[in-house]
Order: sequence, then C-alpha cells, then structure tokens
Amino acid sequence: MKRWFLTAALLGCISLNGLMTAQEMTYPETRTVDVVDDYHGVMVPDWFQWLENDVRVDEEVAQWVEAQNKVTFAYLESLPYRKEIEARMTELWDYEKYGTPSKVADTYYFSKNDGLQNQNVLYRMDTLESEPVMVLDPNTWSEDGTIALGGLSFSDDGQYMAYGIQDGGTDWRTWRIMKAASLELLDDELKWLKFGGISWTLDNAGFYYSRFPEPAEGETFQSTNLNNKIYYHRLGTPQSEDVLVYEDPGNPEWGFIPTVTEDGDYLVITVWKGTDDRYQIYYKAIGPDHKPGEGEFVKLIDHFENEYSYIGNDGSLFYFQTNLDAPNRRVIAIDVASPERKNWRTIVPEAEETLSGVSLVNDTLICDYLKDAVTQIRMFDREGNHVRDVIFPGIGTASGFGGEKDDTETFYSFSSFATAPRVYQYDMKSGESRLFREATVDFDPDDYEVRQVFYESKDGTRVPMFIANKKGIVLNGKNPTLLYGYGGFNISLTPSFNVARLQWMEMGGVFAVPNLRGGGEYGETWHKAGTKINKQNVFNDFIAAAEWLIANKYTSPEQLGIHGGSNGGLLVGACMTQRPDLFGACLPAVGVMDMLKFQNWTAGRYWVDDYGAATASKEEFDALYAYSPYHNLKDGTKYPPTLITTADTDDRVVPGHSFKFAARLQQTHEGDNPVLIRIETRAGHGSGKPTAMLIEEAADQWAFLAYHLGLEPKFPGG
Repeated sequence: MKRWFLTAALLGCISLNGLMTAQEMTYPETRTVDVVDDYHGVMVPDWFQWLENDVRVDEEVAQWVEAQNKVTFAYLESLPYRKEIEARMTELWDYEKYGTPSKVADTYYFSKNDGLQNQNVLYRMDTLESEPVMVLDPNTWSEDGTIALGGLSFSDDGQYMAYGIQDGGTDWRTWRIMKAASLELLDDELKWLKFGGISWTLDNAGFYYSRFPEPAEGETFQSTNLNNKIYYHRLGTPQSEDVLVYEDPGNPEWGFIPTVTEDGDYLVITVWKGTDDRYQIYYKAIGPDHKPGEGEFVKLIDHFENEYSYIGNDGSLFYFQTNLDAPNRRVIAIDVASPERKNWRTIVPEAEETLSGVSLVNDTLICDYLKDAVTQIRMFDREGNHVRDVIFPGIGTASGFGGEKDDTETFYSFSSFATAPRVYQYDMKSGESRLFREATVDFDPDDYEVRQVFYESKDGTRVPMFIANKKGIVLNGKNPTLLYGYGGFNISLTPSFNVARLQWMEMGGVFAVPNLRGGGEYGETWHKAGTKINKQNVFNDFIAAAEWLIANKYTSPEQLGIHGGSNGGLLVGACMTQRPDLFGACLPAVGVMDMLKFQNWTAGRYWVDDYGAATASKEEFDALYAYSPYHNLKDGTKYPPTLITTADTDDRVVPGHSFKFAARLQQTHEGDNPVLIRIETRAGHGSGKPTAMLIEEAADQWAFLAYHLGLEPKFPGG
C-alpha cells in the first residue's frame, strides 16, 4: 500500500520530538445517523450505520477512509524506531521459504519464496535431487503483488493442472487450466468459486466443483453467499455449458463440497451449513462411463448432528473422522453396501488427546493429535492397529502428511515459536524422516525459550498458555508483553514460527498465547464451552491470562498489549471494552465488531453456529448485546491506545465492522491515548496479502506497541 503523503496541516501537528500527541491530533468528523433497530422489544441505536456501505461503491465512505488513513499514517510515521523496526523485519523475513511437496504422478510440486517475493512461486522436480523448474509465478500477475495463487488441483495422470487466482485478498476465486508439461494455458475459465476447490474425474476429462451465483452489480463484496451448487466442467468447454450436478433450492444456505474418490468410482458430497463440524454426506457411483447429470445421490448421513469428515475409501468402505459419541473424535468405517448404523465399525477409537485431522497414505491412517495444543502424530493400519508414532524435536507444530493411498512417502513440516520451519520427506515403510529443506533465518534459536503454563479462568477452568521470549528475562513485572488469542470456531492455536513474533521477542518483548475455550484444543466439549450463550467464557479466559501474567511478574497492565484477528479481533474488542484498565495497548485486526448484524454480510451467516444470532431468540440477543464491541463502548471512558486494522477488500469480515467500531471508539474515548484505524487498500481478510504489505503492517503494529508499552527495541549489534 502506498503511504499517504503528509499534508502541511498534518505536519504542523507533529511535536518537536517527532511524535504527534493526542492533543495535537484531530480525528475526522464522522456523522451519526438516527437509526434504531428493534430486537425483541429492545431498541438499539446504530449511530454509524452508513459506514456499512461498500467503500468501493460509496464515495462518502471512501472519503472517510482516506481521512482516517491520513491521520493514522501521520501518527505511525512519527513513531520512534518505526524505520528501524521495518528494516530489521525485512532482514529477518528475507529467507528462503518452502512449502511441503506433493507428488503428482511422477513429479514433485512445491512452493518456494526466495525471501522477499510478494507471493510464493510454484516449482516442480522430477526427483528430489533435480533442479527445480518454475511452473507458476504469481508475482508476474500484478505490479503491486496483490494477486495470489488461491488453490491448486491436478488431474490424476498429472497432465492437467487447475489453479485458483485470488485478486486483492477476496475470498472469490477464478480458476484456470494449464497443461502441466508444456505450461500451455487453456481457454477454460471458471468464476464465482468460494470456500472450496475442484475434484477431477479419473478419466482426466474434467472435474466437479461448487460455485455461487454471480452477485448483483455492486454487491460482489457485501451480499450474502446463498444457493451454492455443484457443477461438472469438461475441459475445452465454456463454463456456461457446465452440467448442473446437484442443488437444493429448498435450502439456499447449504453449501456443497464434491470429492471424487481416489479410485474414481464414487462422487461424495459433503453438505455443510455453518462453521460447526456438522455434515451430511451424499454419494453416488460414477465409474469410468459416468454421465455427470444423471443418477440419484444416496443420502448416507441425512442430518446435521455430528462431524463426518471424509478421509478416503477402500472400494465401498468409506472412512470418516467423526465426533459421534466421541467429543475428541475417532475414525470409523461405513460400508455403503450395507450402511445400516449397526454395521459401522470403529477403526481408531477416541483417545485422551484431540484428533485434529486424518490422512490415508500407503494404506495407513496418519492421525494428527493435539496434546495440550502440541502436535502428536500416530499411525494406524486400516484395521486400527497401531503402527508407529512420529517423534518431533520438542514443543511445536507439524503439518502436511498428505498423499494417496498407494504412496510410499509423504512430506511434513515442523516449526515452533523459536524454531524455523524444516520440511521432511517421510518414508512410510521404514518410518524414517529425511530433511528436504531447512529455513535459514538470521537468528540464534538457542537465545530463546518456550514454556507452557496452566492457569485458572474465572470459573476455575484450567487453561494452557504458551510463553516465548529471549532467555534471561527478569520477572520484575516490567516486561513489555504481547498477549495473542483467538478462541473460536473449533480452531486450535499451536506453537509455530512467525517472523514478526520472533522480532517482537528479539526486541525484548514477551509473547504469550493462551488456548482459550471456543477453540479445538480439547475437542468438541472445549469448543462448545466458548460458543453462543457461553461466549463470555472466552473473554474470561483471555482476561484471566492477562491477570496471570501480571500476578506472576511477567508484566504490568501498562506494559501488556493484546492482539487478535478476525474472531480474535472480536476477542480484543470485547476485552478492551470490558476491562480497559487491564491493557496498555490494543490491536484488534479485521474483527467482528457488530455482533447484532454480522450475519447480514457475505459469509457471516455461517457464524451463527459459534455466535448465535440476535434475531434467533431473546436469550441469544441478550448474550450478544452484552459483549458486542461496537455496542459496549461507553461515553467518557479512557480506552487504551488502540490501532484497529482492516482492509477494503475483506469480504470475509466486511470492513464496516471495523469502520463502525473506530468511529464509535473515537466518539466515546476520553483521554490522551490515540485510537486509530489503519485501512489497507487492495487487501482482504489476510490470505494472499503480499510480503511487502505484511512487513509494513507488522512494523506499524510493533512500533505502536513498543512506544505505548515502553519497550526500547533491541537490535542485533546495537
């Protein structure tokens, strides 16, 4: 994003020491509207309803964004150490990054970034010792690096490669087809795909995919996503001729994910309607002579009561990961030839640890478990007999382990807060791991330490928390500390490598991550304890983590910052409105801030699984209204220094959430602390954001935190 030029008037507001003070800062005037909504007899004002309008369409909103950014960037540019932080972050970021390879037919594909490339580049190799050949370079797709590779799928024989294109961070994808060997681009183009990929038929003649209808003009980034349908696309034909395979007009809110089984004999549809792992499963036999629009689907699972995540098949025997009678999940097998419930078999029973994912490689079930949010990998044969475990070098996160049923190898990566990523080739026969690529980052991991502690939340629940920092810190209650959280949608926060967080620790800060309820760290019970009318538990867990860090002399309220994105942005917004006295600075990013109306835009309607809905019942309205950040800002309150971040093309959590929250915060806030909003252009919810933009945003956030938490950054050699 280009920096806004400082006007003469703004330059005149900067103090002699270079920093703009709150007294010198004038926030843009934001007009209020007399809008009041009725929720179950409760009249709720919506002071800044007009800021919900699309910034790309509404000129008044666009002018407001420009005015806010001018104030924000003038302040950020004046912060001490801002340039030094960005320079050092750029040095740290400048290392070769590798994705875990995938083997397609006899060719290996993997992504790589030379260091500071805006987007990762796709390469291939005939052998793991071959010289890599570039296949796709998204850096050539736009001058500003904001168009990214947004999905990849190969035909079974490896002859064709389909890839998704993500423009400006949007969730929408446009898919193109290429001949893999010659890199010849075909004329095929598919639009309006979102929240799903494509699945090829075994004859390599085409594939199944799901899409939404084209939005009305001007509503591309705002309208709710309804009427998802499955189509079949035959190579060499226009999208307009694609065959409609499945739709359900009576349930416009349902979504469909098509999967062709590895043997090509069945098409499996996973039916979903929200963010909860509760699915219906349909299937039909297709075979080599299938006709996509013909034949009826069989409803194997016809209710939304449990998770049934398809893993793979052995003929008519389908394997699923499920939480049926198993909150921590198990693996079951259903023979579609005799699908009665009494015939279902447990293959891998529920364990004390949480099963977070399963793949089927070399006829082996590779099960990814979490033990107190740390990765454990266990392998079982198709009858459920334990084969072996994969041993890792400490507290960290492993990911990958993909492949097909007959593959004799797989790949995985391992990292932690102070362990740079390493990618391994894993021999499925011998159980040996061989290093494929290792990131070389300009730091010494021996200078850092990672520990896990447990603390009690408000209701006595035991919650784990990771703490990472440079060795040798003194527990004197004076360490600038960043507390990061999420707590929702069954998502688990595990210890992994992040350059920006490493720099925070290198500068002298402490980094802490609690595993809040609402996440998936301890299975479905843990998740449900932080949803709907229980959502306050999540905020209580986060506040208790802050209080534990203070009580145990890591930090003080004045030196404690909090950060979170998306649902984590909601977390920060709720906690800063409930306990403004507890934090020294707040960084709510792309947050869900209006909890009464979130379901009205794009994918928001799916989130009612976690949040409930204000229109659903008085009980759910009361719970949402009690913590909704936008509605709980109070006049005359001194709020902590706050830097809100969002982006104009975010069609996951539309930027109107952050716009309204910022306007209301500036209206109600009393005191000298700056309360600012930083609005990125040509960016979305986070995925696909170019490297240059990531570095600039993180440098702004760390400079803001460092100044307001009293951290004088340490730099190598300084």
